[in-house]
Amino acid sequence: NRAIVRTSAIYDLLTAIGFVTPWSVPSTLSLIFGAGEAVGLGAALPSFGPVQMLFVNLMGSAVLVWSLARLAFPTQAMGRFDALSRALFLIWEVWAVLQGAPVVILAFAIAEIGFGIAELLPVTAKAS
Repeated sequence: NRAIVRTSAIYDLLTAIGFVTPWSVPSTLSLIFGAGEAVGLGAALPSFGPVQMLFVNLMGSAVLVWSLARLAFPTQAMGRFDALSRALFLIWEVWAVLQGAPVVILAFAIAEIGFGIAELLPVTAKAS
């Protein structure tokens, strides 16, 4: 379970780091939307005002710190809390797509489901 918590933390660190600053968000979104366009899920890149950018940066910063906490303390409890956060992220990703957001957002849902399930699996003691 510790390896799963660490792996999910590394994934989150890599996916969230581009959302931490207002200067990195445009290129991060261009990458995501460009990948979506490459597989036929193209959509217009949204523009952000200062308030929207603030919330994107706050989310990126919170996920960054949460990732570092799980890397430092990869416990079962941290994994369970992370599974809860993944369920919430999944709900809002699906909701956004149902409201007209680009389907490419659902690519993140795959990781949310996979890591969320893995972090909820029962932990068994290793045989000695």
